Amino acid sequence: MSITTLDGKRFAEMILQGANHLSNNAKLVDSLNVFPVPDGDTGTNMNLSMTSGAKEVKNNPSNHIGNIGIALSKGLLMGARGNSGVILSQLFRGFSKAIEAKETITSIEFAKALQAGVDTAYKAVMKPVEGTILTVAKDAAKVAVIEAENESDIDKLMEKVLIEAEKSLNRTPDLLPVLKEVGVVDSGGQGLVFVYEGFLAVLKGEKLPETIAQPSMDDLVSAEHHKSVQGHINTEDIEFGYCTEFMVRFEEGKTPFDEEVFRNDLNEYGDSLLVIADEELAKVHIHSETPGDVLSYGQKYGNLINMKIENMRQQHTDIIGVTKQDEPIKQQEKSKYGIVAVTMGKGIAQLFRSIGANVVIEGGQTMNPSTEDIVQAIKDVNAENVLILPNNSNIVMAARQAASVVEENVIVIPSKTVPQGMAALLAFNPTAEPNNVEESLTAALANVKSGQITYAVRDTNIDGLDIAKDDFMGIFNGKIVITDQNQLSASKKLLTAMITEDDEILTIIQGEDVTDDEVQELVNYVESQFEDIEVETHKGEQPLYSYIFSVE
Repeated sequence: MSITTLDGKRFAEMILQGANHLSNNAKLVDSLNVFPVPDGDTGTNMNLSMTSGAKEVKNNPSNHIGNIGIALSKGLLMGARGNSGVILSQLFRGFSKAIEAKETITSIEFAKALQAGVDTAYKAVMKPVEGTILTVAKDAAKVAVIEAENESDIDKLMEKVLIEAEKSLNRTPDLLPVLKEVGVVDSGGQGLVFVYEGFLAVLKGEKLPETIAQPSMDDLVSAEHHKSVQGHINTEDIEFGYCTEFMVRFEEGKTPFDEEVFRNDLNEYGDSLLVIADEELAKVHIHSETPGDVLSYGQKYGNLINMKIENMRQQHTDIIGVTKQDEPIKQQEKSKYGIVAVTMGKGIAQLFRSIGANVVIEGGQTMNPSTEDIVQAIKDVNAENVLILPNNSNIVMAARQAASVVEENVIVIPSKTVPQGMAALLAFNPTAEPNNVEESLTAALANVKSGQITYAVRDTNIDGLDIAKDDFMGIFNGKIVITDQNQLSASKKLLTAMITEDDEILTIIQGEDVTDDEVQELVNYVESQFEDIEVETHKGEQPLYSYIFSVE
Protein backbone atom coordinates (compact mmCIF):
# COMPACT_ATOMS: atom_id res chain seq x y z
CA MET A 1 0.00 0.00 0.00
CA SER A 2 1.46 3.34 -1.04
CA ILE A 3 1.51 6.31 1.32
CA THR A 4 1.05 9.60 -0.51
CA THR A 5 0.27 11.77 2.50
CA LEU A 6 1.72 11.74 5.99
CA ASP A 7 -0.42 12.71 8.98
CA GLY A 8 0.42 13.35 12.62
CA LYS A 9 -0.46 9.89 13.86
CA ARG A 10 1.87 8.07 11.48
CA PHE A 11 4.64 10.65 11.88
CA ALA A 12 4.43 10.21 15.65
CA GLU A 13 4.84 6.45 15.15
CA MET A 14 7.91 7.14 12.98
CA ILE A 15 9.44 9.29 15.71
CA LEU A 16 8.82 6.71 18.42
CA GLN A 17 10.24 3.90 16.29
CA GLY A 18 13.24 6.03 15.31
CA ALA A 19 13.91 6.77 18.97
CA ASN A 20 13.50 3.09 19.90
CA HIS A 21 15.89 1.93 17.20
CA LEU A 22 18.49 4.52 18.17
CA SER A 23 18.13 3.50 21.80
CA ASN A 24 18.79 -0.14 20.94
CA ASN A 25 21.94 0.83 19.09
CA ALA A 26 23.27 3.62 21.32
CA LYS A 27 26.22 1.55 22.54
CA LEU A 28 27.22 0.77 18.96
CA VAL A 29 27.18 4.50 18.16
CA ASP A 30 29.24 5.19 21.31
CA SER A 31 31.83 2.69 20.11
CA LEU A 32 32.39 4.67 16.90
CA ASN A 33 33.85 7.70 18.67
CA VAL A 34 37.27 8.38 17.17
CA PHE A 35 39.22 8.81 20.38
CA PRO A 36 39.46 5.48 22.28
CA VAL A 37 38.69 7.28 25.56
CA PRO A 38 36.19 5.91 28.10
CA ASP A 39 33.82 8.87 27.73
CA GLY A 40 32.81 8.37 24.10
CA ASP A 41 29.15 9.31 24.42
CA THR A 42 27.71 10.31 21.02
CA GLY A 43 25.20 7.45 21.12
CA THR A 44 24.23 8.21 24.70
CA ASN A 45 23.71 11.89 23.95
CA MET A 46 21.71 11.29 20.77
CA ASN A 47 19.64 8.64 22.50
CA LEU A 48 18.73 10.86 25.46
CA SER A 49 18.01 13.79 23.15
CA MET A 50 15.77 11.77 20.82
CA THR A 51 14.08 10.10 23.79
CA SER A 52 13.17 13.53 25.14
CA GLY A 53 11.64 14.49 21.79
CA ALA A 54 9.77 11.19 21.51
CA LYS A 55 8.39 11.54 25.01
CA GLU A 56 6.99 14.99 24.22
CA VAL A 57 5.38 13.56 21.08
CA LYS A 58 3.87 10.69 23.04
CA ASN A 59 2.44 13.11 25.61
CA ASN A 60 0.89 15.31 22.91
CA PRO A 61 -0.98 13.01 20.48
CA SER A 62 -2.46 14.67 17.40
CA ASN A 63 -3.48 13.82 13.86
CA HIS A 64 -2.13 17.23 12.82
CA ILE A 65 1.44 16.65 11.66
CA GLY A 66 2.39 20.25 12.39
CA ASN A 67 1.47 19.79 16.05
CA ILE A 68 3.54 16.61 16.24
CA GLY A 69 6.47 18.50 14.77
CA ILE A 70 6.10 21.26 17.36
CA ALA A 71 6.08 18.71 20.18
CA LEU A 72 9.14 16.94 18.78
CA SER A 73 11.02 20.20 18.40
CA LYS A 74 10.25 21.29 21.96
CA GLY A 75 11.24 17.95 23.46
CA LEU A 76 14.48 17.83 21.51
CA LEU A 77 15.31 21.45 22.29
CA MET A 78 15.18 21.04 26.06
CA GLY A 79 16.55 17.50 26.14
CA ALA A 80 19.48 18.04 23.77
CA ARG A 81 22.82 16.85 25.16
CA GLY A 82 26.25 17.16 23.61
CA ASN A 83 27.07 18.45 20.15
CA SER A 84 25.41 15.50 18.43
CA GLY A 85 22.19 15.97 20.42
CA VAL A 86 22.08 19.71 19.72
CA ILE A 87 22.62 19.15 15.98
CA LEU A 88 19.87 16.51 15.99
CA SER A 89 17.55 18.98 17.72
CA GLN A 90 18.33 21.63 15.12
CA LEU A 91 17.71 19.23 12.23
CA PHE A 92 14.21 18.52 13.50
CA ARG A 93 13.64 22.11 14.57
CA GLY A 94 14.00 23.21 10.95
CA PHE A 95 11.97 20.23 9.77
CA SER A 96 9.17 21.01 12.21
CA LYS A 97 9.12 24.71 11.36
CA ALA A 98 8.57 23.82 7.72
CA ILE A 99 5.48 21.72 8.48
CA GLU A 100 3.99 23.46 11.53
CA ALA A 101 0.98 24.90 9.66
CA LYS A 102 0.14 21.67 7.81
CA GLU A 103 -2.31 18.95 8.83
CA THR A 104 -0.76 16.43 6.42
CA ILE A 105 2.19 16.62 4.05
CA THR A 106 3.07 15.19 0.64
CA SER A 107 6.35 13.66 -0.46
CA ILE A 108 7.49 17.02 -1.85
CA GLU A 109 6.69 18.76 1.43
CA PHE A 110 8.45 15.98 3.37
CA ALA A 111 11.56 16.46 1.24
CA LYS A 112 11.49 20.23 1.64
CA ALA A 113 11.16 19.81 5.41
CA LEU A 114 14.26 17.58 5.47
CA GLN A 115 16.12 20.31 3.56
CA ALA A 116 14.85 22.99 5.94
CA GLY A 117 16.23 20.95 8.82
CA VAL A 118 19.64 20.80 7.19
CA ASP A 119 19.62 24.55 6.57
CA THR A 120 18.76 25.23 10.23
CA ALA A 121 21.40 22.84 11.56
CA TYR A 122 24.17 24.31 9.41
CA LYS A 123 23.30 27.81 10.63
CA ALA A 124 23.43 26.63 14.24
CA VAL A 125 26.97 25.28 13.96
CA MET A 126 29.61 28.01 13.99
CA LYS A 127 32.15 26.00 12.00
CA PRO A 128 30.39 23.12 10.20
CA VAL A 129 32.63 20.12 9.58
CA GLU A 130 31.95 17.83 6.63
CA GLY A 131 32.10 14.11 7.20
CA THR A 132 29.76 14.32 10.19
CA ILE A 133 26.03 14.00 10.90
CA LEU A 134 25.60 17.30 9.05
CA THR A 135 26.91 15.79 5.82
CA VAL A 136 24.77 12.67 6.13
CA ALA A 137 21.66 14.79 6.71
CA LYS A 138 22.57 17.14 3.85
CA ASP A 139 23.18 14.38 1.30
CA ALA A 140 19.99 12.55 2.26
CA ALA A 141 17.91 15.73 2.03
CA LYS A 142 19.37 16.60 -1.37
CA VAL A 143 18.32 13.23 -2.77
CA ALA A 144 14.89 13.65 -1.17
CA VAL A 145 14.29 16.98 -2.91
CA ILE A 146 15.39 15.62 -6.29
CA GLU A 147 13.48 12.33 -6.07
CA ALA A 148 10.29 13.87 -4.68
CA GLU A 149 9.67 15.59 -8.01
CA ASN A 150 8.79 12.21 -9.52
CA GLU A 151 8.01 10.11 -6.44
CA SER A 152 4.67 10.72 -4.73
CA ASP A 153 4.88 7.73 -2.36
CA ILE A 154 6.46 8.84 0.91
CA ASP A 155 7.46 5.30 1.86
CA LYS A 156 9.39 4.85 -1.38
CA LEU A 157 10.92 8.32 -1.00
CA MET A 158 12.03 7.50 2.56
CA GLU A 159 13.64 4.32 1.27
CA LYS A 160 15.72 6.37 -1.17
CA VAL A 161 16.55 8.86 1.60
CA LEU A 162 17.83 6.04 3.80
CA ILE A 163 19.88 4.51 0.99
CA GLU A 164 21.60 7.86 0.39
CA ALA A 165 22.10 8.42 4.12
CA GLU A 166 23.85 5.04 4.35
CA LYS A 167 26.01 5.85 1.31
CA SER A 168 26.89 9.24 2.75
CA LEU A 169 27.75 7.62 6.09
CA ASN A 170 30.12 5.24 4.32
CA ARG A 171 31.75 8.24 2.60
CA THR A 172 32.46 10.08 5.85
CA PRO A 173 35.97 8.57 6.22
CA ASP A 174 36.87 10.12 2.85
CA LEU A 175 35.94 13.56 4.18
CA LEU A 176 37.48 13.25 7.65
CA PRO A 177 40.93 11.62 7.48
CA VAL A 178 40.87 10.80 11.18
CA LEU A 179 37.87 8.51 10.59
CA LYS A 180 39.74 6.63 7.89
CA GLU A 181 42.84 6.41 10.06
CA VAL A 182 40.91 4.84 12.91
CA GLY A 183 38.73 2.73 10.61
CA VAL A 184 35.25 3.94 11.59
CA VAL A 185 32.38 5.93 10.11
CA ASP A 186 31.06 9.08 11.79
CA SER A 187 29.22 8.24 15.00
CA GLY A 188 26.65 11.04 14.74
CA GLY A 189 25.90 10.14 11.14
CA GLN A 190 25.38 6.53 12.18
CA GLY A 191 22.96 7.66 14.86
CA LEU A 192 20.92 9.58 12.28
CA VAL A 193 20.84 6.51 10.01
CA PHE A 194 19.36 4.49 12.88
CA VAL A 195 16.63 7.13 13.31
CA TYR A 196 15.87 7.02 9.57
CA GLU A 197 15.74 3.21 9.67
CA GLY A 198 13.06 3.51 12.32
CA PHE A 199 11.14 5.99 10.17
CA LEU A 200 11.19 3.64 7.17
CA ALA A 201 10.14 0.61 9.21
CA VAL A 202 6.91 2.36 10.22
CA LEU A 203 6.19 3.48 6.66
CA LYS A 204 6.68 -0.10 5.40
CA GLY A 205 4.75 -1.67 8.27
CA GLU A 206 7.80 -3.55 9.53
CA LYS A 207 8.83 -4.28 13.10
CA LEU A 208 12.27 -3.49 14.50
CA PRO A 209 13.67 -4.99 17.74
CA GLU A 210 11.99 -3.83 20.94
CA THR A 211 13.54 -1.05 22.98
CA ILE A 212 16.08 -1.88 25.65
CA ALA A 213 14.83 -0.38 28.93
CA GLN A 214 16.12 3.15 29.40
CA PRO A 215 15.65 5.61 32.26
CA SER A 216 13.04 8.24 31.51
CA MET A 217 14.12 11.78 30.76
CA ASP A 218 12.24 12.89 33.86
CA ASP A 219 14.44 10.59 35.93
CA LEU A 220 17.59 11.81 34.25
CA VAL A 221 16.71 15.50 34.40
CA SER A 222 15.57 15.15 37.99
CA ALA A 223 18.77 13.37 38.96
CA GLU A 224 20.94 15.98 37.30
CA HIS A 225 18.84 18.82 38.70
CA HIS A 226 19.06 17.59 42.28
CA LYS A 227 22.74 16.90 41.85
CA SER A 228 23.15 20.51 40.80
CA VAL A 229 21.01 21.80 43.66
CA GLN A 230 22.76 19.86 46.38
CA GLY A 231 26.13 21.06 45.17
CA HIS A 232 25.76 24.80 45.34
CA ILE A 233 23.32 25.73 48.12
CA ASN A 234 22.63 24.99 51.74
CA THR A 235 19.33 23.48 52.86
CA GLU A 236 18.26 26.70 54.59
CA ASP A 237 18.89 28.65 51.37
CA ILE A 238 16.08 26.87 49.52
CA GLU A 239 13.39 29.54 49.54
CA PHE A 240 10.80 27.69 47.44
CA GLY A 241 10.96 24.16 48.72
CA TYR A 242 8.69 22.12 46.46
CA CYS A 243 9.74 21.13 42.94
CA THR A 244 6.37 21.02 41.19
CA GLU A 245 5.86 19.54 37.72
CA PHE A 246 2.57 18.96 35.92
CA MET A 247 0.85 19.20 32.58
CA VAL A 248 -2.46 20.88 31.72
CA ARG A 249 -4.59 19.46 28.94
CA PHE A 250 -6.75 22.39 27.83
CA GLU A 251 -10.55 22.07 27.91
CA GLU A 252 -13.37 24.01 26.32
CA GLY A 253 -15.33 26.03 28.84
CA LYS A 254 -12.24 26.66 30.97
CA THR A 255 -10.09 29.80 30.99
CA PRO A 256 -8.76 30.42 27.44
CA PHE A 257 -5.01 29.82 27.38
CA ASP A 258 -2.70 32.80 26.89
CA GLU A 259 0.89 31.69 27.39
CA GLU A 260 2.17 35.11 28.45
CA VAL A 261 -0.59 35.55 31.05
CA PHE A 262 -0.18 31.95 32.21
CA ARG A 263 3.58 32.36 32.61
CA ASN A 264 3.36 35.72 34.38
CA ASP A 265 0.68 34.49 36.79
CA LEU A 266 2.62 31.33 37.68
CA ASN A 267 5.79 33.33 38.21
CA GLU A 268 4.15 34.89 41.28
CA TYR A 269 4.06 31.47 42.97
CA GLY A 270 7.81 30.82 43.02
CA ASP A 271 10.92 30.66 40.85
CA SER A 272 12.73 28.39 38.37
CA LEU A 273 9.66 28.51 36.15
CA LEU A 274 9.65 26.69 32.82
CA VAL A 275 6.55 26.60 30.60
CA ILE A 276 6.38 24.72 27.30
CA ALA A 277 3.03 24.86 25.51
CA ASP A 278 1.25 24.11 22.27
CA GLU A 279 -2.38 24.27 21.17
CA GLU A 280 -3.49 21.35 23.34
CA LEU A 281 -1.26 21.18 26.38
CA ALA A 282 1.14 23.07 28.65
CA LYS A 283 4.04 21.51 30.56
CA VAL A 284 5.08 23.33 33.75
CA HIS A 285 8.08 23.14 36.07
CA ILE A 286 8.27 25.51 39.06
CA HIS A 287 9.79 25.70 42.54
CA SER A 288 7.10 26.93 44.94
CA GLU A 289 6.19 27.09 48.63
CA THR A 290 2.51 26.53 47.77
CA PRO A 291 2.29 23.71 45.20
CA GLY A 292 -1.42 23.29 45.93
CA ASP A 293 -2.10 26.85 44.82
CA VAL A 294 -0.03 26.26 41.68
CA LEU A 295 -2.07 23.18 40.77
CA SER A 296 -5.33 24.99 41.50
CA TYR A 297 -4.30 27.77 39.14
CA GLY A 298 -3.38 25.29 36.42
CA GLN A 299 -6.72 23.56 36.82
CA LYS A 300 -8.49 26.71 35.67
CA TYR A 301 -7.30 25.90 32.16
CA GLY A 302 -8.10 22.18 31.98
CA ASN A 303 -7.34 18.71 33.30
CA LEU A 304 -4.11 18.16 35.25
CA ILE A 305 -1.95 15.17 34.27
CA ASN A 306 1.54 13.84 35.09
CA MET A 307 1.69 15.68 38.42
CA LYS A 308 4.84 15.40 40.54
CA ILE A 309 5.72 17.32 43.72
CA GLU A 310 9.05 16.82 45.52
CA ASN A 311 10.25 18.33 48.80
CA MET A 312 13.67 19.67 47.84
CA ARG A 313 14.62 20.58 51.40
CA GLN A 314 14.09 17.01 52.55
CA GLN A 315 15.94 15.64 49.53
CA HIS A 316 18.83 18.00 50.12
CA THR A 317 18.99 17.12 53.81
CA ASP A 318 18.93 13.39 53.03
CA ILE A 319 21.70 13.74 50.47
CA ILE A 320 24.16 15.87 52.43
CA GLY A 321 23.47 13.97 55.66
CA VAL A 322 22.53 16.88 57.93
CA THR A 323 19.31 18.03 59.57
CA LYS A 324 18.62 21.72 59.83
CA GLN A 325 15.52 23.72 60.65
CA ASP A 326 13.92 25.03 57.48
CA GLU A 327 13.71 28.79 57.67
CA PRO A 328 12.16 31.10 55.10
CA ILE A 329 14.73 33.26 53.33
CA LYS A 330 13.88 36.58 51.79
CA GLN A 331 14.18 36.57 48.03
CA GLN A 332 17.43 38.17 46.99
CA GLU A 333 17.74 40.77 44.29
CA LYS A 334 19.52 39.74 41.14
CA SER A 335 23.27 40.25 41.25
CA LYS A 336 25.07 41.84 38.31
CA TYR A 337 26.94 38.64 37.43
CA GLY A 338 26.44 34.95 38.04
CA ILE A 339 28.75 32.16 36.96
CA VAL A 340 27.71 28.63 35.96
CA ALA A 341 30.40 25.98 35.52
CA VAL A 342 30.12 22.38 34.36
CA THR A 343 32.57 20.02 36.06
CA MET A 344 33.22 16.38 36.82
CA GLY A 345 34.29 15.27 40.28
CA LYS A 346 33.42 16.70 43.69
CA GLY A 347 36.88 18.12 44.23
CA ILE A 348 36.87 20.02 40.94
CA ALA A 349 33.38 21.31 41.70
CA GLN A 350 34.61 22.60 45.06
CA LEU A 351 37.64 24.16 43.36
CA PHE A 352 35.43 26.07 40.92
CA ARG A 353 33.22 27.30 43.75
CA SER A 354 36.26 28.47 45.66
CA ILE A 355 37.38 30.68 42.78
CA GLY A 356 33.98 32.22 42.08
CA ALA A 357 31.48 29.86 40.43
CA ASN A 358 27.98 30.37 41.84
CA VAL A 359 26.35 27.25 40.36
CA VAL A 360 28.15 24.06 39.46
CA ILE A 361 26.54 21.39 37.31
CA GLU A 362 28.36 18.18 38.11
CA GLY A 363 28.54 16.38 34.80
CA GLY A 364 30.60 16.71 31.70
CA GLN A 365 32.06 13.40 30.67
CA THR A 366 29.81 10.34 30.49
CA MET A 367 26.72 12.45 31.20
CA ASN A 368 26.60 15.75 29.36
CA PRO A 369 24.01 18.12 30.86
CA SER A 370 20.97 18.80 28.72
CA THR A 371 19.79 22.18 27.50
CA GLU A 372 17.14 22.05 30.23
CA ASP A 373 19.75 21.36 32.94
CA ILE A 374 21.71 24.42 31.86
CA VAL A 375 18.55 26.56 31.61
CA GLN A 376 17.73 25.57 35.19
CA ALA A 377 21.22 26.54 36.35
CA ILE A 378 20.90 29.91 34.61
CA LYS A 379 17.70 30.58 36.53
CA ASP A 380 19.16 29.31 39.82
CA VAL A 381 22.09 31.71 39.65
CA ASN A 382 19.70 34.70 39.83
CA ALA A 383 21.81 37.26 37.97
CA GLU A 384 21.35 39.88 35.28
CA ASN A 385 24.35 38.57 33.33
CA VAL A 386 25.19 34.88 33.45
CA LEU A 387 28.56 33.49 32.41
CA ILE A 388 28.68 29.81 31.44
CA LEU A 389 31.90 27.81 31.49
CA PRO A 390 31.15 24.46 29.75
CA ASN A 391 34.70 23.13 30.32
CA ASN A 392 34.11 20.48 27.68
CA SER A 393 34.01 20.81 23.89
CA ASN A 394 30.91 18.62 23.76
CA ILE A 395 28.87 20.96 26.01
CA VAL A 396 29.52 24.32 24.32
CA MET A 397 26.66 23.93 21.80
CA ALA A 398 24.15 22.91 24.48
CA ALA A 399 25.20 25.94 26.54
CA ARG A 400 24.62 28.23 23.56
CA GLN A 401 21.26 26.61 22.89
CA ALA A 402 20.26 27.17 26.53
CA ALA A 403 21.34 30.80 26.23
CA SER A 404 19.00 31.24 23.27
CA VAL A 405 15.84 30.22 25.16
CA VAL A 406 16.14 32.29 28.36
CA GLU A 407 15.48 35.95 29.05
CA GLU A 408 18.72 36.57 30.95
CA ASN A 409 21.80 37.94 29.20
CA VAL A 410 23.93 34.81 28.91
CA ILE A 411 27.55 34.80 27.82
CA VAL A 412 29.02 31.41 26.90
CA ILE A 413 32.78 31.33 27.35
CA PRO A 414 33.82 28.41 25.10
CA SER A 415 36.12 26.67 27.59
CA LYS A 416 36.84 23.14 26.37
CA THR A 417 38.82 21.85 29.36
CA VAL A 418 38.84 22.26 33.12
CA PRO A 419 42.15 24.20 33.02
CA GLN A 420 40.68 26.61 30.48
CA GLY A 421 37.64 27.14 32.68
CA MET A 422 39.82 27.83 35.70
CA ALA A 423 41.97 30.29 33.75
CA ALA A 424 38.88 32.12 32.51
CA LEU A 425 37.33 32.30 35.96
CA LEU A 426 40.52 33.68 37.47
CA ALA A 427 40.49 36.42 34.82
CA PHE A 428 36.97 37.52 35.77
CA ASN A 429 36.61 41.17 36.83
CA PRO A 430 33.15 41.71 38.39
CA THR A 431 33.39 45.49 37.96
CA ALA A 432 33.84 45.30 34.18
CA GLU A 433 31.04 45.61 31.63
CA PRO A 434 29.68 42.40 30.00
CA ASN A 435 31.38 42.96 26.63
CA ASN A 436 34.75 43.46 28.31
CA VAL A 437 34.19 40.45 30.55
CA GLU A 438 33.47 38.22 27.58
CA GLU A 439 36.56 39.49 25.77
CA SER A 440 38.92 39.04 28.72
CA LEU A 441 37.65 35.59 29.74
CA THR A 442 37.75 34.29 26.18
CA ALA A 443 41.28 35.61 25.76
CA ALA A 444 42.33 33.81 28.96
CA LEU A 445 41.53 30.45 27.37
CA ALA A 446 44.64 30.72 25.23
CA ASN A 447 46.92 31.34 28.21
CA VAL A 448 46.81 27.80 29.56
CA LYS A 449 47.89 24.37 28.30
CA SER A 450 45.65 21.41 29.15
CA GLY A 451 46.69 17.82 29.71
CA GLN A 452 44.81 14.67 30.68
CA ILE A 453 45.72 11.08 31.53
CA THR A 454 43.14 8.38 30.82
CA TYR A 455 43.03 4.82 29.49
CA ALA A 456 42.21 3.36 26.07
CA VAL A 457 38.99 1.41 25.63
CA ARG A 458 40.12 -0.31 22.41
CA ASP A 459 43.13 -0.97 20.18
CA THR A 460 43.61 1.68 17.51
CA ASN A 461 46.10 3.79 15.63
CA ILE A 462 45.65 7.55 15.57
CA ASP A 463 48.03 10.23 14.32
CA GLY A 464 50.60 7.50 13.75
CA LEU A 465 50.46 6.40 17.39
CA ASP A 466 49.73 2.72 18.10
CA ILE A 467 47.40 2.45 21.09
CA ALA A 468 46.54 -0.81 22.84
CA LYS A 469 43.39 -1.39 24.88
CA ASP A 470 43.91 -0.50 28.57
CA ASP A 471 47.08 1.49 27.85
CA PHE A 472 47.32 4.89 29.50
CA MET A 473 47.17 7.85 27.13
CA GLY A 474 48.41 11.40 27.50
CA ILE A 475 46.20 14.02 25.83
CA PHE A 476 47.74 17.45 25.22
CA ASN A 477 45.36 20.24 24.14
CA GLY A 478 42.89 17.69 22.77
CA LYS A 479 45.41 15.48 20.95
CA ILE A 480 46.70 12.07 22.07
CA VAL A 481 50.49 12.47 22.15
CA ILE A 482 51.80 9.58 24.27
CA THR A 483 50.82 6.09 25.36
CA ASP A 484 52.29 3.81 28.01
CA GLN A 485 51.29 0.70 29.95
CA ASN A 486 52.15 2.44 33.23
CA GLN A 487 50.07 5.34 34.54
CA LEU A 488 52.90 7.16 36.30
CA SER A 489 55.24 6.76 33.34
CA ALA A 490 52.56 8.10 31.00
CA SER A 491 52.08 11.09 33.31
CA LYS A 492 55.79 11.90 33.34
CA LYS A 493 56.01 11.68 29.55
CA LEU A 494 53.01 13.96 29.11
CA LEU A 495 54.36 16.61 31.50
CA THR A 496 57.71 16.51 29.74
CA ALA A 497 55.89 17.21 26.46
CA MET A 498 53.81 20.01 27.98
CA ILE A 499 56.29 22.02 30.09
CA THR A 500 58.75 24.45 28.50
CA GLU A 501 61.31 26.80 30.03
CA ASP A 502 58.87 29.72 29.78
CA ASP A 503 56.23 28.05 31.96
CA GLU A 504 55.84 29.04 35.60
CA ILE A 505 52.95 27.09 37.20
CA LEU A 506 51.84 23.47 36.98
CA THR A 507 48.50 22.51 38.56
CA ILE A 508 47.93 18.79 39.11
CA ILE A 509 44.33 17.70 39.63
CA GLN A 510 44.21 14.21 41.11
CA GLY A 511 41.59 11.72 39.92
CA GLU A 512 39.62 9.35 42.10
CA ASP A 513 41.82 6.35 41.27
CA VAL A 514 45.18 7.96 42.07
CA THR A 515 47.01 7.54 45.40
CA ASP A 516 48.62 10.39 47.32
CA ASP A 517 51.98 8.58 47.13
CA GLU A 518 51.84 8.52 43.34
CA VAL A 519 51.00 12.22 43.24
CA GLN A 520 53.98 12.98 45.48
CA GLU A 521 56.25 10.92 43.24
CA LEU A 522 55.03 12.90 40.24
CA VAL A 523 55.62 16.19 42.06
CA ASN A 524 59.15 15.07 42.97
CA TYR A 525 59.80 14.23 39.32
CA VAL A 526 58.62 17.63 38.10
CA GLU A 527 60.66 19.51 40.71
CA SER A 528 63.79 17.55 39.78
CA GLN A 529 63.35 18.10 36.04
CA PHE A 530 61.96 21.65 35.97
CA GLU A 531 63.50 23.62 38.80
CA ASP A 532 61.81 26.95 38.00
CA ILE A 533 58.23 25.72 37.91
CA GLU A 534 55.85 26.00 40.85
CA VAL A 535 53.62 22.96 41.48
CA GLU A 536 50.11 23.04 42.97
CA THR A 537 48.05 19.91 43.67
CA HIS A 538 44.31 19.47 44.18
CA LYS A 539 42.14 16.41 44.80
CA GLY A 540 39.64 16.61 41.97
CA GLU A 541 38.08 13.16 42.54
CA GLN A 542 37.16 13.08 38.85
CA PRO A 543 36.30 9.70 37.28
CA LEU A 544 37.89 8.27 34.14
CA TYR A 545 40.76 10.78 34.05
CA SER A 546 43.61 9.91 36.43
CA TYR A 547 45.12 13.36 36.11
CA ILE A 548 44.21 16.72 34.69
CA PHE A 549 47.19 19.04 34.21
CA SER A 550 47.19 22.80 33.78
CA VAL A 551 50.39 24.54 32.67
CA GLU A 552 50.77 28.32 32.56
